[in-house]
Amino acid sequence: MLTTERKALIQTTLRRDGRLIAKTFSREIGVSEDTIRRDLRELAGEGLLQRVHGGALPASPAVADFAAREELASPAKAALGRYAAHHIRSGQIVFLDGGTTNVQLARALPHDLRATVITHSPSIAVELVRHPLVDVQIIGGQLFKHSIVTTGAASAEAIARIRADTYFMGVTGLHPDLGVTTGDAEEAAIKRLIAQQSAETVVLASREKLGAASAYQIMPLAEITMLVTEHGLPADLTRLLDHIAIETIPV
Repeated sequence: MLTTERKALIQTTLRRDGRLIAKTFSREIGVSEDTIRRDLRELAGEGLLQRVHGGALPASPAVADFAAREELASPAKAALGRYAAHHIRSGQIVFLDGGTTNVQLARALPHDLRATVITHSPSIAVELVRHPLVDVQIIGGQLFKHSIVTTGAASAEAIARIRADTYFMGVTGLHPDLGVTTGDAEEAAIKRLIAQQSAETVVLASREKLGAASAYQIMPLAEITMLVTEHGLPADLTRLLDHIAIETIPV
């Protein structure tokens, strides 16, 4: 079997099964495990999968920079944002993470909403200028340009002094084995801290993030209060996520 054929089959298997075990796969197609591991390394280097001990998981598609992701923002993200926006109540203290879905949430907030929104995302803060009754508190720190959020010691110190009612967390992948993940260690640490300082954590995730994984775990899936995602999920994904609260919406 040619290298290109093996790599195509690896990606097909990941899409079908949600994971690949190198030893089992090598036996099935009659090549050495070392050969498969080399293929996995090369595919991971291209951002086409996430290597884990013993094999691989589907890579999160949310790897482009913020500008590219915003330009390609799907109708699903807008629908998720609208749904979440109308579940924020007057008087609440809400932490809005960065990310294109949360930008949609900020845009969809009712203009008569009186609430406090804390964010470490300049993009979110700019969107909230249009909401005159929302008190906006911005967390400073080192700007992580990929996601346009602040990270580092200054951010962590400020976040540690905050208590929020709800945290709307942005993620790049959710997988039953690796949990909630993102592509940067510093950003993962900040997300963990915000979740610890919030009474509940809600994740808004479009379909392509489910069953996918990035390099750094934020938390296990069981620590999410609720996952809001698209209606009509494949049955295999629904079964994988049946131990957490899920709200599905039509898009």
